[in-house]
Amino acid sequence: MPELRDSSNHGSGKHTHHCKEYDSYARIFGLETEYGVSVTETDQSCDPGQVAMMMFAPVLSRSRTTNTYLENGSRLYLDVGSHPEYATAEARDPSDALVQDLAGESIMRQLVDNAQAQLRKTHGPNATIHLFKNNADSAGHSFGCHENYLVRRYVSLPAVNHQLLPFLVTRQIFTGAGLVNEHGFEITQRAMFLEDGVSSSTTRSRPMVNTRDEPHANPDEFRRLHVILGDSNRSQWATIMKLATTHLVLCVIEDAAKRGIDSGFEACSLSNPSAANQAMSTDLSCHRPVMALENIKLFRSAQQRFHANSSTDCDSAFVRYERNVQISNAETVSALEIQYLYWYIVAQFIEKHTGEIQASLPETSCLYVLNEWKHALDALNDGQIASLSDRVDWIAKHQLINQMSKRNPMLSSVQQREIDLNYHDITNGTIYPSLVHHKLMNTLVSDDAVQQALTRPPADTRAALRGTFIRCALRTGVSFSCDWTHLKTTVPVHGEAEINDPFDYRGDAQYAGLIESMKRSEV
Repeated sequence: MPELRDSSNHGSGKHTHHCKEYDSYARIFGLETEYGVSVTETDQSCDPGQVAMMMFAPVLSRSRTTNTYLENGSRLYLDVGSHPEYATAEARDPSDALVQDLAGESIMRQLVDNAQAQLRKTHGPNATIHLFKNNADSAGHSFGCHENYLVRRYVSLPAVNHQLLPFLVTRQIFTGAGLVNEHGFEITQRAMFLEDGVSSSTTRSRPMVNTRDEPHANPDEFRRLHVILGDSNRSQWATIMKLATTHLVLCVIEDAAKRGIDSGFEACSLSNPSAANQAMSTDLSCHRPVMALENIKLFRSAQQRFHANSSTDCDSAFVRYERNVQISNAETVSALEIQYLYWYIVAQFIEKHTGEIQASLPETSCLYVLNEWKHALDALNDGQIASLSDRVDWIAKHQLINQMSKRNPMLSSVQQREIDLNYHDITNGTIYPSLVHHKLMNTLVSDDAVQQALTRPPADTRAALRGTFIRCALRTGVSFSCDWTHLKTTVPVHGEAEINDPFDYRGDAQYAGLIESMKRSEV
Protein backbone atom coordinates (compact mmCIF):
# COMPACT_ATOMS: atom_id res chain seq x y z
CA MET A 1 0.00 0.00 0.00
CA PRO A 2 1.29 3.51 -0.72
CA GLU A 3 2.93 5.68 1.87
CA LEU A 4 3.46 9.37 1.17
CA ARG A 5 6.89 10.95 1.13
CA ASP A 6 7.53 14.67 1.04
CA SER A 7 10.00 16.01 -1.48
CA SER A 8 12.96 17.99 -0.26
CA ASN A 9 12.65 21.73 -0.60
CA HIS A 10 15.99 21.84 -2.37
CA GLY A 11 15.76 18.86 -4.72
CA SER A 12 17.81 15.71 -4.62
CA GLY A 13 20.95 17.30 -5.95
CA LYS A 14 21.39 14.42 -8.43
CA HIS A 15 19.90 16.13 -11.45
CA THR A 16 22.57 18.61 -12.45
CA HIS A 17 22.61 18.50 -16.27
CA HIS A 18 21.27 21.50 -18.15
CA CYS A 19 17.63 20.94 -19.08
CA LYS A 20 16.94 21.80 -22.75
CA GLU A 21 13.61 23.38 -21.78
CA TYR A 22 15.52 25.90 -19.66
CA ASP A 23 16.38 27.87 -22.81
CA SER A 24 12.86 27.79 -24.23
CA TYR A 25 9.53 29.24 -23.09
CA ALA A 26 8.21 25.80 -22.11
CA ARG A 27 6.41 25.74 -18.79
CA ILE A 28 4.82 23.37 -16.31
CA PHE A 29 1.35 24.29 -15.04
CA GLY A 30 -0.55 22.96 -12.04
CA LEU A 31 -3.68 23.75 -10.04
CA GLU A 32 -4.41 22.94 -6.40
CA THR A 33 -8.06 23.25 -5.41
CA GLU A 34 -9.35 23.15 -1.85
CA TYR A 35 -13.06 22.37 -1.52
CA GLY A 36 -15.47 23.49 1.18
CA VAL A 37 -17.76 20.90 2.78
CA SER A 38 -21.23 21.40 4.20
CA VAL A 39 -24.06 19.02 5.15
CA THR A 40 -27.78 19.82 5.39
CA GLU A 41 -31.12 18.12 6.12
CA THR A 42 -29.73 15.56 8.56
CA ASP A 43 -31.83 14.08 11.36
CA GLN A 44 -28.93 14.50 13.79
CA SER A 45 -25.86 16.69 13.98
CA CYS A 46 -22.97 15.90 11.66
CA ASP A 47 -20.05 18.29 11.27
CA PRO A 48 -18.08 18.83 8.03
CA GLY A 49 -15.04 17.06 9.50
CA GLN A 50 -17.04 13.82 9.87
CA VAL A 51 -18.34 14.18 6.34
CA ALA A 52 -14.85 14.76 4.94
CA MET A 53 -13.60 11.59 6.64
CA MET A 54 -16.56 9.66 5.22
CA MET A 55 -15.65 10.96 1.78
CA PHE A 56 -12.08 9.76 2.15
CA ALA A 57 -12.96 6.32 3.53
CA PRO A 58 -12.35 4.64 0.12
CA VAL A 59 -9.03 6.50 -0.18
CA LEU A 60 -8.02 5.41 3.30
CA SER A 61 -8.99 1.83 2.52
CA ARG A 62 -6.83 1.74 -0.59
CA SER A 63 -3.87 3.79 0.60
CA ARG A 64 -3.96 3.63 4.42
CA THR A 65 -3.73 7.42 4.33
CA THR A 66 -5.89 10.37 3.31
CA ASN A 67 -2.95 11.72 1.31
CA THR A 68 -2.24 9.82 -1.89
CA TYR A 69 -1.39 9.96 -5.57
CA LEU A 70 -3.66 8.63 -8.33
CA GLU A 71 -3.26 6.84 -11.65
CA ASN A 72 -3.70 10.10 -13.55
CA GLY A 73 -0.63 11.51 -11.80
CA SER A 74 -2.57 13.84 -9.50
CA ARG A 75 -2.48 14.17 -5.73
CA LEU A 76 -5.63 13.71 -3.63
CA TYR A 77 -5.62 14.55 0.05
CA LEU A 78 -7.51 15.87 3.04
CA ASP A 79 -6.03 19.21 3.98
CA VAL A 80 -6.01 21.12 7.27
CA GLY A 81 -9.51 22.21 8.30
CA SER A 82 -11.15 19.15 6.70
CA HIS A 83 -10.83 20.58 3.20
CA PRO A 84 -10.67 17.92 0.48
CA GLU A 85 -7.93 18.99 -1.93
CA TYR A 86 -6.94 17.93 -5.41
CA ALA A 87 -3.63 18.91 -7.04
CA THR A 88 -3.49 18.31 -10.78
CA ALA A 89 -0.71 16.36 -12.40
CA GLU A 90 1.99 18.38 -14.12
CA ALA A 91 0.81 19.81 -17.44
CA ARG A 92 2.71 21.54 -20.25
CA ASP A 93 -0.38 23.27 -21.57
CA PRO A 94 -3.26 25.15 -19.89
CA SER A 95 -5.72 22.91 -21.75
CA ASP A 96 -4.28 19.80 -20.09
CA ALA A 97 -4.34 21.53 -16.71
CA LEU A 98 -8.02 22.37 -17.26
CA VAL A 99 -8.91 18.77 -18.14
CA GLN A 100 -7.03 17.56 -15.07
CA ASP A 101 -8.86 20.10 -12.91
CA LEU A 102 -12.22 18.92 -14.24
CA ALA A 103 -11.17 15.32 -13.56
CA GLY A 104 -10.61 16.44 -9.97
CA GLU A 105 -14.19 17.70 -9.81
CA SER A 106 -15.42 14.33 -11.08
CA ILE A 107 -13.34 12.41 -8.52
CA MET A 108 -14.69 14.60 -5.73
CA ARG A 109 -18.26 13.97 -6.91
CA GLN A 110 -17.68 10.23 -6.75
CA LEU A 111 -16.40 10.53 -3.19
CA VAL A 112 -19.41 12.64 -2.21
CA ASP A 113 -21.89 10.26 -3.84
CA ASN A 114 -20.49 7.33 -1.84
CA ALA A 115 -20.39 9.30 1.41
CA GLN A 116 -23.90 10.70 0.92
CA ALA A 117 -25.30 7.20 0.41
CA GLN A 118 -23.71 6.10 3.69
CA LEU A 119 -24.81 9.26 5.50
CA ARG A 120 -28.44 8.72 4.53
CA LYS A 121 -28.38 5.33 6.23
CA THR A 122 -27.40 6.88 9.57
CA HIS A 123 -28.51 10.53 9.46
CA GLY A 124 -31.80 10.46 7.59
CA PRO A 125 -32.94 9.87 4.00
CA ASN A 126 -32.65 13.54 3.05
CA ALA A 127 -29.11 14.12 4.29
CA THR A 128 -27.28 16.13 1.63
CA ILE A 129 -23.59 16.82 1.21
CA HIS A 130 -22.55 20.04 -0.50
CA LEU A 131 -19.03 20.38 -1.89
CA PHE A 132 -18.13 23.93 -2.83
CA LYS A 133 -15.51 24.83 -5.39
CA ASN A 134 -15.18 28.33 -4.02
CA ASN A 135 -12.94 30.26 -1.63
CA ALA A 136 -15.02 31.57 1.27
CA ASP A 137 -17.61 30.15 3.65
CA SER A 138 -20.38 31.79 5.64
CA ALA A 139 -18.26 31.80 8.81
CA GLY A 140 -15.62 34.06 7.28
CA HIS A 141 -13.03 31.38 6.56
CA SER A 142 -11.08 31.31 3.32
CA PHE A 143 -9.57 28.40 1.42
CA GLY A 144 -7.66 28.55 -1.80
CA CYS A 145 -7.18 27.70 -5.41
CA HIS A 146 -3.43 27.80 -5.95
CA GLU A 147 -1.75 28.04 -9.33
CA ASN A 148 1.76 26.73 -9.95
CA TYR A 149 4.08 27.87 -12.72
CA LEU A 150 7.61 26.63 -13.33
CA VAL A 151 9.74 29.76 -13.83
CA ARG A 152 13.39 30.18 -14.79
CA ARG A 153 15.61 30.75 -11.78
CA TYR A 154 17.08 33.96 -13.20
CA VAL A 155 13.71 35.71 -12.71
CA SER A 156 14.15 37.53 -9.39
CA LEU A 157 11.51 37.80 -6.70
CA PRO A 158 11.53 41.62 -6.96
CA ALA A 159 10.63 41.15 -10.63
CA VAL A 160 7.69 38.99 -9.58
CA ASN A 161 6.60 41.63 -7.08
CA HIS A 162 6.84 44.64 -9.39
CA GLN A 163 6.13 43.16 -12.82
CA LEU A 164 3.83 40.17 -12.32
CA LEU A 165 1.78 41.04 -9.25
CA PRO A 166 -0.06 44.01 -10.86
CA PHE A 167 -1.17 41.65 -13.62
CA LEU A 168 -2.34 38.96 -11.18
CA VAL A 169 -4.38 41.52 -9.24
CA THR A 170 -6.02 43.12 -12.27
CA ARG A 171 -6.61 39.97 -14.37
CA GLN A 172 -9.40 39.20 -11.89
CA ILE A 173 -11.69 41.48 -13.89
CA PHE A 174 -12.06 38.50 -16.23
CA THR A 175 -11.05 35.58 -13.96
CA GLY A 176 -12.75 36.51 -10.66
CA ALA A 177 -15.44 34.16 -9.35
CA GLY A 178 -17.56 36.83 -7.63
CA LEU A 179 -18.78 36.95 -4.04
CA VAL A 180 -21.90 38.03 -2.19
CA ASN A 181 -20.99 39.35 1.26
CA GLU A 182 -22.24 41.82 3.84
CA HIS A 183 -21.02 44.71 1.68
CA GLY A 184 -22.84 43.58 -1.43
CA PHE A 185 -21.21 42.00 -4.47
CA GLU A 186 -17.48 41.82 -5.23
CA ILE A 187 -15.45 40.60 -8.19
CA THR A 188 -13.17 38.23 -6.29
CA GLN A 189 -13.53 35.97 -3.26
CA ARG A 190 -9.98 36.28 -1.95
CA ALA A 191 -9.37 40.04 -1.81
CA MET A 192 -10.34 40.56 1.83
CA PHE A 193 -8.18 37.67 3.04
CA LEU A 194 -4.82 38.46 1.42
CA GLU A 195 -2.52 40.83 3.29
CA ASP A 196 0.92 40.63 1.64
CA GLY A 197 2.08 40.79 -1.95
CA VAL A 198 5.03 38.39 -2.28
CA SER A 199 6.10 36.52 0.84
CA SER A 200 7.26 33.16 2.17
CA SER A 201 4.86 33.41 5.11
CA THR A 202 1.86 31.08 5.30
CA THR A 203 0.84 31.42 8.94
CA ARG A 204 1.31 35.06 10.02
CA SER A 205 -0.33 36.39 6.88
CA ARG A 206 -1.57 35.22 3.50
CA PRO A 207 0.54 36.45 0.58
CA MET A 208 -0.74 36.73 -2.99
CA VAL A 209 2.34 34.88 -4.24
CA ASN A 210 4.12 32.44 -1.95
CA THR A 211 7.90 32.25 -2.36
CA ARG A 212 8.54 29.02 -0.48
CA ASP A 213 11.17 27.44 -2.67
CA GLU A 214 9.89 23.99 -3.65
CA PRO A 215 10.50 23.76 -7.40
CA HIS A 216 10.04 19.95 -7.63
CA ALA A 217 12.65 20.30 -10.39
CA ASN A 218 16.32 21.18 -10.73
CA PRO A 219 16.62 24.04 -8.19
CA ASP A 220 19.59 25.54 -10.02
CA GLU A 221 17.45 26.08 -13.11
CA PHE A 222 13.89 26.63 -11.93
CA ARG A 223 11.70 28.02 -9.21
CA ARG A 224 8.03 27.17 -8.72
CA LEU A 225 5.82 30.23 -8.62
CA HIS A 226 2.99 29.51 -6.18
CA VAL A 227 0.12 31.93 -6.88
CA ILE A 228 -2.45 32.12 -4.09
CA LEU A 229 -4.62 35.11 -4.93
CA GLY A 230 -6.72 33.53 -7.71
CA ASP A 231 -10.29 32.31 -7.28
CA SER A 232 -11.60 28.81 -7.94
CA ASN A 233 -13.39 28.94 -11.27
CA ARG A 234 -16.39 27.02 -12.57
CA SER A 235 -15.96 28.60 -15.98
CA GLN A 236 -13.66 26.52 -18.17
CA TRP A 237 -12.81 29.61 -20.21
CA ALA A 238 -11.71 31.49 -17.08
CA THR A 239 -9.45 28.62 -16.01
CA ILE A 240 -7.76 28.50 -19.42
CA MET A 241 -7.38 32.28 -19.55
CA LYS A 242 -5.92 32.74 -16.08
CA LEU A 243 -3.24 30.13 -16.80
CA ALA A 244 -2.54 31.09 -20.42
CA THR A 245 -2.39 34.86 -19.99
CA THR A 246 -0.14 34.46 -16.94
CA HIS A 247 2.13 32.24 -19.03
CA LEU A 248 2.41 34.90 -21.74
CA VAL A 249 3.23 37.60 -19.20
CA LEU A 250 5.86 35.33 -17.64
CA CYS A 251 7.41 34.76 -21.08
CA VAL A 252 7.96 38.52 -21.44
CA ILE A 253 9.39 38.78 -17.90
CA GLU A 254 11.72 35.83 -18.46
CA ASP A 255 12.95 37.19 -21.77
CA ALA A 256 13.67 40.60 -20.25
CA ALA A 257 15.48 39.07 -17.25
CA LYS A 258 17.60 36.87 -19.50
CA ARG A 259 18.60 39.81 -21.71
CA GLY A 260 19.02 42.27 -18.85
CA ILE A 261 16.44 44.76 -20.16
CA ASP A 262 13.18 46.22 -18.91
CA SER A 263 10.03 44.27 -19.72
CA GLY A 264 7.82 47.37 -19.74
CA PHE A 265 5.72 45.97 -16.90
CA GLU A 266 7.78 47.93 -14.35
CA ALA A 267 5.48 50.88 -15.04
CA CYS A 268 2.58 48.96 -13.46
CA SER A 269 4.20 48.36 -10.05
CA LEU A 270 1.62 48.86 -7.28
CA SER A 271 2.41 50.95 -4.23
CA ASN A 272 0.14 48.80 -2.03
CA PRO A 273 -0.90 45.49 -3.68
CA SER A 274 -3.30 44.47 -0.91
CA ALA A 275 -5.15 47.80 -0.97
CA ALA A 276 -5.24 47.71 -4.77
CA ASN A 277 -6.64 44.18 -4.70
CA GLN A 278 -9.44 45.13 -2.33
CA ALA A 279 -10.26 48.31 -4.25
CA MET A 280 -10.35 46.45 -7.56
CA SER A 281 -12.72 43.85 -6.14
CA THR A 282 -15.42 46.41 -5.34
CA ASP A 283 -15.25 48.23 -8.69
CA LEU A 284 -17.76 46.32 -10.80
CA SER A 285 -17.30 48.80 -13.65
CA CYS A 286 -13.54 48.05 -13.78
CA HIS A 287 -13.17 51.68 -14.88
CA ARG A 288 -12.68 53.61 -11.66
CA PRO A 289 -9.08 54.75 -10.98
CA VAL A 290 -8.74 53.03 -7.61
CA MET A 291 -5.13 51.78 -7.72
CA ALA A 292 -2.07 53.72 -6.62
CA LEU A 293 1.18 53.00 -8.43
CA GLU A 294 4.77 53.41 -7.33
CA ASN A 295 5.50 55.70 -10.29
CA ILE A 296 2.43 57.18 -11.95
CA LYS A 297 4.55 59.26 -14.37
CA LEU A 298 6.25 56.13 -15.67
CA PHE A 299 2.87 54.49 -16.21
CA ARG A 300 1.38 57.50 -18.02
CA SER A 301 4.44 57.67 -20.25
CA ALA A 302 4.12 53.96 -21.12
CA GLN A 303 0.39 54.44 -21.70
CA GLN A 304 1.03 57.34 -24.09
CA ARG A 305 3.49 55.20 -26.08
CA PHE A 306 0.85 52.49 -26.20
CA HIS A 307 -1.71 54.85 -27.71
CA ALA A 308 0.79 56.45 -30.06
CA ASN A 309 1.56 53.05 -31.55
CA SER A 310 -1.99 51.72 -31.52
CA SER A 311 -2.74 52.91 -35.05
CA THR A 312 0.27 51.24 -36.64
CA ASP A 313 -0.28 48.26 -38.89
CA CYS A 314 0.20 44.82 -37.38
CA ASP A 315 0.46 41.39 -38.91
CA SER A 316 -3.01 40.32 -40.06
CA ALA A 317 -2.98 37.41 -37.59
CA PHE A 318 -3.07 39.89 -34.73
CA VAL A 319 -5.97 41.93 -33.47
CA ARG A 320 -5.41 45.66 -33.57
CA TYR A 321 -5.85 48.00 -30.65
CA GLU A 322 -9.02 49.70 -31.84
CA ARG A 323 -10.69 51.03 -28.72
CA ASN A 324 -8.89 53.60 -26.64
CA VAL A 325 -9.24 53.40 -22.90
CA GLN A 326 -9.55 56.92 -21.55
CA ILE A 327 -6.23 58.39 -20.39
CA SER A 328 -6.57 60.77 -17.48
CA ASN A 329 -4.24 62.86 -15.39
CA ALA A 330 -5.35 61.14 -12.20
CA GLU A 331 -2.76 59.99 -9.70
CA THR A 332 -4.40 56.56 -9.62
CA VAL A 333 -5.35 54.10 -12.36
CA SER A 334 -8.07 51.53 -13.08
CA ALA A 335 -7.69 47.77 -13.39
CA LEU A 336 -8.71 48.07 -17.03
CA GLU A 337 -5.94 50.57 -17.79
CA ILE A 338 -3.33 48.24 -16.31
CA GLN A 339 -4.68 45.23 -18.20
CA TYR A 340 -4.63 47.07 -21.52
CA LEU A 341 -0.97 47.95 -21.03
CA TYR A 342 -0.13 44.32 -20.23
CA TRP A 343 -2.04 43.16 -23.29
CA TYR A 344 -0.25 45.60 -25.56
CA ILE A 345 3.24 44.66 -24.34
CA VAL A 346 2.44 40.94 -24.66
CA ALA A 347 0.94 41.44 -28.15
CA GLN A 348 4.05 43.26 -29.33
CA PHE A 349 6.25 40.53 -27.86
CA ILE A 350 4.29 37.69 -29.47
CA GLU A 351 4.39 39.45 -32.84
CA LYS A 352 8.19 39.21 -32.68
CA HIS A 353 8.37 35.70 -31.17
CA THR A 354 5.24 33.94 -32.47
CA GLY A 355 6.93 30.64 -33.33
CA GLU A 356 8.82 30.35 -30.06
CA ILE A 357 5.80 31.22 -27.92
CA GLN A 358 3.50 28.89 -29.81
CA ALA A 359 6.05 26.09 -29.41
CA SER A 360 5.71 26.49 -25.64
CA LEU A 361 1.98 25.68 -25.84
CA PRO A 362 1.43 22.22 -27.38
CA GLU A 363 -2.35 22.61 -27.62
CA THR A 364 -3.49 26.17 -26.90
CA SER A 365 -3.13 28.82 -29.61
CA CYS A 366 -1.34 31.89 -28.28
CA LEU A 367 -3.26 34.00 -30.82
CA TYR A 368 -6.55 32.61 -29.50
CA VAL A 369 -5.53 33.64 -25.98
CA LEU A 370 -4.45 37.08 -27.14
CA ASN A 371 -7.70 37.65 -29.03
CA GLU A 372 -9.92 36.36 -26.21
CA TRP A 373 -8.04 38.52 -23.71
CA LYS A 374 -8.50 41.59 -25.91
CA HIS A 375 -12.18 40.78 -26.50
CA ALA A 376 -12.81 40.63 -22.75
CA LEU A 377 -11.06 43.96 -22.14
CA ASP A 378 -12.93 45.65 -24.99
CA ALA A 379 -16.28 44.39 -23.71
CA LEU A 380 -15.54 45.75 -20.24
CA ASN A 381 -14.24 49.01 -21.70
CA ASP A 382 -17.38 49.48 -23.83
CA GLY A 383 -19.71 48.72 -20.93
CA GLN A 384 -20.84 45.49 -22.61
CA ILE A 385 -20.29 43.49 -19.44
CA ALA A 386 -23.30 41.23 -19.98
CA SER A 387 -21.73 39.90 -23.20
CA LEU A 388 -19.13 38.12 -21.04
CA SER A 389 -21.68 36.29 -18.88
CA ASP A 390 -21.07 33.04 -20.77
CA ARG A 391 -17.40 32.90 -19.76
CA VAL A 392 -16.64 35.12 -16.75
CA ASP A 393 -17.82 33.64 -13.45
CA TRP A 394 -18.39 36.86 -11.54
CA ILE A 395 -20.39 38.37 -14.39
CA ALA A 396 -22.51 35.24 -14.87
CA LYS A 397 -23.32 35.16 -11.17
CA HIS A 398 -23.94 38.92 -10.85
CA GLN A 399 -26.23 38.97 -13.86
CA LEU A 400 -28.21 36.00 -12.50
CA ILE A 401 -28.68 37.71 -9.13
CA ASN A 402 -29.79 40.92 -10.84
CA GLN A 403 -32.33 39.03 -12.96
CA MET A 404 -33.74 37.24 -9.93
CA SER A 405 -33.90 40.51 -8.00
CA LYS A 406 -35.99 42.05 -10.76
CA ARG A 407 -38.42 39.15 -10.56
CA ASN A 408 -38.44 39.29 -6.78
CA PRO A 409 -37.64 42.78 -5.45
CA MET A 410 -37.75 41.32 -1.92
CA LEU A 411 -34.84 38.96 -2.62
CA SER A 412 -32.84 39.05 0.60
CA SER A 413 -29.07 39.07 1.07
CA VAL A 414 -29.39 35.57 2.54
CA GLN A 415 -31.11 34.36 -0.62
CA GLN A 416 -28.45 36.02 -2.76
CA ARG A 417 -25.81 34.23 -0.72
CA GLU A 418 -27.62 30.95 -1.36
CA ILE A 419 -27.49 31.63 -5.10
CA ASP A 420 -23.78 32.35 -4.75
CA LEU A 421 -23.10 29.06 -2.96
CA ASN A 422 -25.34 27.03 -5.25
CA TYR A 423 -23.29 28.23 -8.24
CA HIS A 424 -20.18 26.67 -6.68
CA ASP A 425 -21.76 23.45 -5.36
CA ILE A 426 -20.31 20.76 -7.64
CA THR A 427 -22.38 17.93 -6.13
CA ASN A 428 -25.89 19.17 -5.42
CA GLY A 429 -25.86 22.60 -7.02
CA THR A 430 -28.32 23.28 -9.85
CA ILE A 431 -27.41 26.72 -11.17
CA TYR A 432 -24.14 26.09 -13.00
CA PRO A 433 -25.30 22.81 -14.64
CA SER A 434 -28.44 24.62 -15.78
CA LEU A 435 -26.38 27.41 -17.38
CA VAL A 436 -24.31 24.82 -19.22
CA HIS A 437 -27.39 22.84 -20.28
CA HIS A 438 -29.04 25.94 -21.75
CA LYS A 439 -25.75 26.94 -23.46
CA LEU A 440 -25.48 30.05 -21.33
CA MET A 441 -21.98 29.08 -20.17
CA ASN A 442 -19.13 28.42 -22.58
CA THR A 443 -17.56 24.95 -22.28
CA LEU A 444 -14.29 23.85 -23.90
CA VAL A 445 -13.84 20.24 -22.76
CA SER A 446 -15.94 17.21 -23.63
CA ASP A 447 -17.25 14.76 -21.05
CA ASP A 448 -15.25 12.01 -22.77
CA ALA A 449 -12.01 13.94 -22.30
CA VAL A 450 -12.74 14.36 -18.59
CA GLN A 451 -13.58 10.67 -18.27
CA GLN A 452 -10.27 9.71 -19.85
CA ALA A 453 -8.38 12.09 -17.56
CA LEU A 454 -9.64 10.21 -14.49
CA THR A 455 -7.00 7.56 -15.15
CA ARG A 456 -4.79 9.11 -17.83
CA PRO A 457 -2.13 11.71 -16.94
CA PRO A 458 -0.76 14.25 -19.43
CA ALA A 459 1.43 12.25 -21.83
CA ASP A 460 4.24 14.82 -22.17
CA THR A 461 5.35 15.38 -18.55
CA ARG A 462 6.72 13.19 -15.77
CA ALA A 463 3.11 12.69 -14.66
CA ALA A 464 3.04 9.94 -17.30
CA LEU A 465 5.86 8.16 -15.45
CA ARG A 466 4.14 8.51 -12.08
CA GLY A 467 0.82 7.32 -13.49
CA THR A 468 2.38 4.24 -15.09
CA PHE A 469 4.22 3.45 -11.85
CA ILE A 470 1.05 3.67 -9.72
CA ARG A 471 -1.01 1.68 -12.22
CA CYS A 472 1.62 -1.05 -12.33
CA ALA A 473 1.96 -1.16 -8.54
CA LEU A 474 -1.80 -1.44 -8.03
CA ARG A 475 -2.10 -4.17 -10.64
CA THR A 476 0.77 -6.24 -9.25
CA GLY A 477 -0.05 -5.65 -5.57
CA VAL A 478 3.40 -4.20 -4.82
CA SER A 479 3.60 -1.91 -1.78
CA PHE A 480 4.75 1.51 -2.91
CA SER A 481 5.25 5.13 -1.97
CA CYS A 482 5.62 8.17 -4.19
CA ASP A 483 5.58 11.92 -4.38
CA TRP A 484 6.19 14.49 -7.11
CA THR A 485 9.83 13.49 -7.63
CA HIS A 486 10.40 10.08 -6.03
CA LEU A 487 9.03 6.57 -6.61
CA LYS A 488 9.67 3.62 -4.29
CA THR A 489 8.56 0.02 -3.90
CA THR A 490 9.01 -2.13 -0.78
CA VAL A 491 7.19 -5.48 -0.63
CA PRO A 492 7.87 -7.83 -2.37
CA VAL A 493 10.01 -5.68 -4.68
CA HIS A 494 12.57 -3.26 -3.26
CA GLY A 495 13.50 -0.43 -5.59
CA GLU A 496 13.29 3.29 -6.23
CA ALA A 497 13.66 5.90 -8.94
CA GLU A 498 13.94 9.67 -9.15
CA ILE A 499 11.83 11.67 -11.59
CA ASN A 500 13.31 15.11 -11.00
CA ASP A 501 12.78 16.54 -14.48
CA PRO A 502 9.10 17.54 -14.87
CA PHE A 503 9.50 17.67 -18.66
CA ASP A 504 10.77 14.07 -18.89
CA TYR A 505 8.00 11.66 -19.90
CA ARG A 506 10.25 8.80 -21.03
CA GLY A 507 12.17 8.00 -17.85
CA ASP A 508 15.72 6.74 -17.41
CA ALA A 509 17.21 3.27 -16.99
CA GLN A 510 16.56 3.34 -13.24
CA TYR A 511 12.86 4.02 -13.83
CA ALA A 512 12.62 1.35 -16.52
CA GLY A 513 14.24 -1.16 -14.18
CA LEU A 514 11.78 -0.34 -11.40
CA ILE A 515 8.79 -0.90 -13.70
CA GLU A 516 10.27 -4.13 -15.02
CA SER A 517 10.89 -5.46 -11.49
CA MET A 518 7.21 -4.94 -10.63
CA LYS A 519 6.10 -6.70 -13.80
CA ARG A 520 8.33 -9.68 -12.98
CA SER A 521 6.82 -9.89 -9.49
CA GLU A 522 3.37 -10.36 -11.05
CA VAL A 523 4.58 -13.45 -12.86
